[in-house]
Amino acid sequence: MKAVVLDIDDHYRLSELDEPTPGPGQVAIRVAYAGIQWGDTMVRNGHFAVPRPFVPGFEASGHIVAVGEGVDARRVGEAVTVLTASGACAEVVLASAVLAFGIGTMPLRTAAGLGWGAPTAYDLINTAAHVRPGESVLIHGAAGSVGTLAAQFARLAGAGRITGVVGTADRAAYAARFGYDRLLLRQEFPAGLGDEKPDVILDPVGGPTRTAGLQRLAAHGRLVAYGNLATHEPVLADTDDLLVDGRSLLTYNSNLLSRTHPERLADSARRALALVADGTVRVDITTEYALEDLATAVRHLTDGTTHGKSVLRVA
Repeated sequence: MKAVVLDIDDHYRLSELDEPTPGPGQVAIRVAYAGIQWGDTMVRNGHFAVPRPFVPGFEASGHIVAVGEGVDARRVGEAVTVLTASGACAEVVLASAVLAFGIGTMPLRTAAGLGWGAPTAYDLINTAAHVRPGESVLIHGAAGSVGTLAAQFARLAGAGRITGVVGTADRAAYAARFGYDRLLLRQEFPAGLGDEKPDVILDPVGGPTRTAGLQRLAAHGRLVAYGNLATHEPVLADTDDLLVDGRSLLTYNSNLLSRTHPERLADSARRALALVADGTVRVDITTEYALEDLATAVRHLTDGTTHGKSVLRVA
């Protein structure tokens, strides 16, 4: 099969590999599209320690072509979107059957856009932050695949004012399509909030941004940290200081959840999928690349020129 390999010299190469065989509890998927996400940049930059050569790709859509022991054989032929530990940038990928979700008549291209972003955004709003009707929500990375979905899930949860934070004016114009009440540029946070104190902040940035967010939370507010896009330097929080106003610092790690409680992640993924399937929530795929153009796709995600979601066309 054709597959993209990230080699020991940090270059992506289109290669020929043997097709993998599913083990117990696994399914093999003939990949139609693979999603591009921030984890791809983390692997390339060495923040995720994976052995090289490595077949990247953590999400895909396609059809199940084989099942392992313990998996219902009737799933062969099913159209699915899957979350994987690796290998999605190939013609065939293995995934846990628990994290392979039937998509019915949803187009495979759309299904690839769900990826890890959909259950992550759903959980950030509904499980981690537990947004209540009328609460104000601030979302960093507002123009990305998680941010655009989180804004929609926040509105469905009854959020009042939804503010997005982005890096550039063109990203603000793009994010405005997804229901934000206000967009701030990164350099305008937190001063641009004026006297407003958000009830919920979703923060994949870290560093000084996280520190400023904790300081600006409303009483009983929750900041959910789910990444470190800007820096891996530690953020220190005084729990006694937070306790005075009932403010909370929470974390969310979908990758860890997939390994410790995959059924929980699967439940959120199915709920998100259903909302996309019936048109309540929109996944916006802005760019489609060929399999051999993975390096370009990851570079564009890293340098901030990617809006919404991008995918690789495999089949």
